[in-house]
Amino acid sequence: MNKIIVNRLLTWLWLSIFVAVVDQITKKIALSHLMNDSLAFFPLLNFSLAFNRGAAFSFLNQAAGWQNSFFIGVSIICIIALIVWMCRQQYARQKTALALIIGGALGNLIDRIHHGFVVDFIDAHIGQYHWPTFNIADAAICFGVALLFLFTFNRVK
Repeated sequence: MNKIIVNRLLTWLWLSIFVAVVDQITKKIALSHLMNDSLAFFPLLNFSLAFNRGAAFSFLNQAAGWQNSFFIGVSIICIIALIVWMCRQQYARQKTALALIIGGALGNLIDRIHHGFVVDFIDAHIGQYHWPTFNIADAAICFGVALLFLFTFNRVK
Protein backbone atom coordinates (compact mmCIF):
# COMPACT_ATOMS: atom_id res chain seq x y z
CA MET A 1 0.00 0.00 0.00
CA ASN A 2 1.22 3.50 -0.77
CA LYS A 3 3.13 5.04 2.19
CA ILE A 4 1.15 8.31 1.94
CA ILE A 5 -2.15 6.43 2.12
CA VAL A 6 -0.94 4.40 5.12
CA ASN A 7 0.13 7.58 6.94
CA ARG A 8 -3.24 9.23 6.20
CA LEU A 9 -5.03 6.15 7.43
CA LEU A 10 -3.06 5.74 10.64
CA THR A 11 -3.45 9.41 11.49
CA TRP A 12 -7.21 8.98 11.87
CA LEU A 13 -7.69 5.32 12.75
CA TRP A 14 -6.39 5.99 16.29
CA LEU A 15 -9.73 7.68 16.97
CA SER A 16 -11.63 4.68 15.59
CA ILE A 17 -9.63 2.29 17.75
CA PHE A 18 -10.13 4.51 20.81
CA VAL A 19 -13.92 4.51 20.29
CA ALA A 20 -13.99 0.72 19.85
CA VAL A 21 -11.85 0.16 22.97
CA VAL A 22 -13.96 2.49 25.15
CA ASP A 23 -17.09 0.80 23.79
CA GLN A 24 -15.78 -2.66 24.65
CA ILE A 25 -14.66 -1.60 28.15
CA THR A 26 -18.06 -0.09 28.95
CA LYS A 27 -19.85 -3.17 27.61
CA LYS A 28 -17.66 -5.43 29.75
CA ILE A 29 -18.51 -3.32 32.82
CA ALA A 30 -22.21 -3.46 31.91
CA LEU A 31 -22.10 -7.24 31.48
CA SER A 32 -20.44 -7.73 34.86
CA HIS A 33 -22.58 -5.27 36.87
CA LEU A 34 -26.01 -5.11 35.24
CA MET A 35 -26.88 -8.74 34.53
CA ASN A 36 -30.05 -8.78 36.66
CA ASP A 37 -30.28 -5.13 37.60
CA SER A 38 -31.02 -1.67 36.31
CA LEU A 39 -29.21 1.37 37.65
CA ALA A 40 -30.80 4.84 37.65
CA PHE A 41 -27.96 7.21 36.82
CA PHE A 42 -29.69 10.54 36.14
CA PRO A 43 -33.40 11.40 36.13
CA LEU A 44 -33.44 10.80 32.35
CA LEU A 45 -30.85 8.02 32.13
CA ASN A 46 -30.69 4.42 33.35
CA PHE A 47 -28.13 1.70 32.80
CA SER A 48 -29.98 -1.47 31.88
CA LEU A 49 -28.60 -4.47 29.99
CA ALA A 50 -30.13 -5.47 26.65
CA PHE A 51 -28.96 -7.84 23.94
CA ASN A 52 -29.66 -6.79 20.36
CA ARG A 53 -29.47 -9.56 17.76
CA GLY A 54 -30.78 -7.21 15.08
CA ALA A 55 -29.81 -3.81 13.75
CA ALA A 56 -30.77 -0.27 14.74
CA PHE A 57 -33.84 -0.11 17.00
CA SER A 58 -33.77 -3.94 17.19
CA PHE A 59 -34.73 -4.31 13.51
CA LEU A 60 -34.69 -8.07 12.73
CA ASN A 61 -34.07 -8.85 16.42
CA GLN A 62 -36.54 -11.74 16.27
CA ALA A 63 -35.26 -13.28 13.02
CA ALA A 64 -34.24 -16.94 12.96
CA GLY A 65 -30.51 -16.35 13.56
CA TRP A 66 -29.26 -15.68 10.04
CA GLN A 67 -29.11 -11.94 10.78
CA ASN A 68 -25.87 -12.15 12.82
CA SER A 69 -23.85 -13.47 9.87
CA PHE A 70 -25.57 -10.99 7.58
CA PHE A 71 -24.76 -8.01 9.84
CA ILE A 72 -21.15 -9.19 10.30
CA GLY A 73 -20.73 -9.20 6.52
CA VAL A 74 -22.45 -5.83 6.08
CA SER A 75 -20.33 -4.35 8.89
CA ILE A 76 -17.07 -5.51 7.34
CA ILE A 77 -18.04 -4.14 3.91
CA CYS A 78 -19.13 -0.81 5.43
CA ILE A 79 -15.95 -0.47 7.52
CA ILE A 80 -13.78 -1.07 4.45
CA ALA A 81 -15.81 1.41 2.38
CA LEU A 82 -15.62 4.03 5.15
CA ILE A 83 -11.84 3.59 5.47
CA VAL A 84 -11.44 4.09 1.71
CA TRP A 85 -13.71 7.15 1.88
CA MET A 86 -11.75 8.52 4.83
CA CYS A 87 -8.45 8.14 2.93
CA ARG A 88 -9.86 10.20 0.07
CA GLN A 89 -11.06 13.07 2.27
CA GLN A 90 -8.97 16.19 2.42
CA TYR A 91 -10.68 17.90 5.38
CA ALA A 92 -9.93 16.85 8.95
CA ARG A 93 -13.55 17.45 9.95
CA GLN A 94 -14.87 14.78 7.59
CA LYS A 95 -12.09 12.39 8.60
CA THR A 96 -13.02 12.86 12.27
CA ALA A 97 -16.68 12.11 11.55
CA LEU A 98 -15.79 9.01 9.51
CA ALA A 99 -13.36 7.81 12.20
CA LEU A 100 -16.16 7.99 14.79
CA ILE A 101 -18.48 5.97 12.53
CA ILE A 102 -15.76 3.38 11.86
CA GLY A 103 -15.00 3.08 15.58
CA GLY A 104 -18.65 2.52 16.41
CA ALA A 105 -19.01 -0.04 13.65
CA LEU A 106 -15.89 -1.85 14.92
CA GLY A 107 -17.23 -1.92 18.48
CA ASN A 108 -20.52 -3.49 17.41
CA LEU A 109 -18.75 -5.85 14.98
CA ILE A 110 -16.60 -7.17 17.83
CA ASP A 111 -19.78 -7.89 19.81
CA ARG A 112 -21.42 -9.72 16.92
CA ILE A 113 -18.36 -11.89 16.39
CA HIS A 114 -17.71 -12.53 20.10
CA HIS A 115 -21.26 -12.82 21.52
CA GLY A 116 -23.55 -13.27 18.51
CA PHE A 117 -25.37 -10.07 19.48
CA VAL A 118 -24.67 -6.43 20.38
CA VAL A 119 -24.60 -5.47 24.06
CA ASP A 120 -26.67 -2.34 24.77
CA PHE A 121 -26.96 -0.72 28.18
CA ILE A 122 -27.77 3.00 27.96
CA ASP A 123 -31.48 3.63 28.53
CA ALA A 124 -32.49 7.25 27.91
CA HIS A 125 -36.06 8.14 28.81
CA ILE A 126 -38.52 10.88 29.61
CA GLY A 127 -41.02 9.58 32.11
CA GLN A 128 -42.24 6.26 30.76
CA TYR A 129 -41.18 6.98 27.16
CA HIS A 130 -37.89 5.19 26.49
CA TRP A 131 -35.53 5.63 23.58
CA PRO A 132 -34.28 2.22 22.36
CA THR A 133 -31.39 1.05 24.53
CA PHE A 134 -28.00 1.81 22.96
CA ASN A 135 -24.24 1.77 23.67
CA ILE A 136 -21.12 3.90 23.17
CA ALA A 137 -20.61 2.51 19.64
CA ASP A 138 -24.14 3.50 18.64
CA ALA A 139 -23.62 6.98 20.09
CA ALA A 140 -20.33 7.36 18.17
CA ILE A 141 -22.01 6.29 14.92
CA CYS A 142 -24.90 8.74 15.41
CA PHE A 143 -22.58 11.58 16.41
CA GLY A 144 -20.26 10.82 13.46
CA VAL A 145 -23.16 10.76 10.99
CA ALA A 146 -24.51 14.05 12.39
CA LEU A 147 -21.05 15.65 12.09
CA LEU A 148 -20.63 14.29 8.57
CA PHE A 149 -23.94 15.85 7.48
CA LEU A 150 -23.11 19.11 9.21
CA PHE A 151 -19.62 19.31 7.69
CA THR A 152 -20.71 18.17 4.24
CA PHE A 153 -23.57 20.61 3.87
CA ASN A 154 -21.88 23.45 5.74
CA ARG A 155 -18.50 23.68 4.02
CA VAL A 156 -16.39 26.71 4.69
CA LYS A 157 -15.29 28.29 1.42
